[in-house]
Amino acid sequence: MSDTPVMRFRNATEEAPLARWLLIGLSLLGVAVLILAPMIVVFAEALAKGWAAAVASLANRDALAAIRLTLLIAAVSLPLNAAFGIAAAWFITKFDFRGKTFLITLIDLPFSVSPVVAGLCIVLMFGANSLVGGWLVAQGWPIVFALPGIILATMFVTFPFIARELIPVMIEQGKAEEEAALTLGASGWRVFLTVTLPKIRWALLYGVLLCNARAMGEFGAVAVVSGKIRGQTATMPITIEMLYNEYLSVAAFSLAAVLTLLALVTLLLKTALDVTHADELAATHRH
Repeated sequence: MSDTPVMRFRNATEEAPLARWLLIGLSLLGVAVLILAPMIVVFAEALAKGWAAAVASLANRDALAAIRLTLLIAAVSLPLNAAFGIAAAWFITKFDFRGKTFLITLIDLPFSVSPVVAGLCIVLMFGANSLVGGWLVAQGWPIVFALPGIILATMFVTFPFIARELIPVMIEQGKAEEEAALTLGASGWRVFLTVTLPKIRWALLYGVLLCNARAMGEFGAVAVVSGKIRGQTATMPITIEMLYNEYLSVAAFSLAAVLTLLALVTLLLKTALDVTHADELAATHRH
């Protein structure tokens, strides 16, 4: 018998057991410290004085006004951003023109610009001391320190989410099916509804969910343009900050718990969409 040792080779795509468990442990530690622990603290502080105190703080007029305003802003900005995102993605992916790369860079601009800077730009453009803003105030249509300014700030911050979800999907699809439908006499609107929309619906839904989560949690830009008027222009994040600075911990954390629950609902919806999409893809491959 040969005494030559048998060499064992490990698959290049497999990690050693120690490395694998180390990576899993670090991932779980990061999730626990950065995500789970803050969420537990939020709910614990909200219920520090019992359910009755938490519910009573949420029934406060200012808290209810903040919840209504936040949901209203999301309800208005989402369809507008969806329309702009679809139009931008369609224009970028279906047409060839000079400056396409520059346009994509502009779409990504809200990712790199501070929300506070965006809010200041809106104040400079539409504030009462500006030409346009002064005229609008004189007509009784104020932008800054009013609902339109908050919606503008939210739309600026959340605009890239839907467009950025749609662009890669529409590039992968190409233009062949739309061109074939147009050749057969279909109108542009019908091509979009029957050919394009069914293929981009999952990416559109993902983008809408991400946009919704960002819209409800936006603070910086909204804080600049809203004026933080309690009960009128103070959204949930702004009201949370105001309550916390006034040492109303239960009220602040109760409202933060509501905002966290809304984020969790958004996450659950996204997970459900992922499962449904995966099932649909598997059924398509089987057939």
